[in-house]
Amino acid sequence: MLTQNKNLLLIGQLTQLSGIPIRTIRYYESLDLIKSSKRTEGGFRQFSSDVLARLSFIKRAQSLGLSLQEIGDILKVYDQGNLPCDELQEMLQAKVVEIDRQIEQLLTLKTELKGLLSGWNSVSSWQENTICPIIQPSSN
Repeated sequence: MLTQNKNLLLIGQLTQLSGIPIRTIRYYESLDLIKSSKRTEGGFRQFSSDVLARLSFIKRAQSLGLSLQEIGDILKVYDQGNLPCDELQEMLQAKVVEIDRQIEQLLTLKTELKGLLSGWNSVSSWQENTICPIIQPSSN
């Protein structure tokens, strides 16, 4: 028999309300990002409604490029009774620096590709063990 506390949500209800698949919720629980409050007599997980806010935070933080490890670190600060805004600000500033670095690398790659394409010539012969001599330096 399924005995459910009216104030708690079963994992299926949590999935329905959050839009997050059951498998993902279980994964988050295994990483201690969320916790089930208890289980029914039949062994089904039950979650308090505040887990919905955590799931919403996790989804938003992931969309901003934070890893689950980083999100876990932020949630630990929160679980200790502190607002993690300062820590979150540092992480987001680090993400901006990383994005700037990636943009620089991509612009360098774009320039290199345009250089290759601007001088592209058909090749009628090539050396052995060369797949495409236009992009491979000669091995001589």
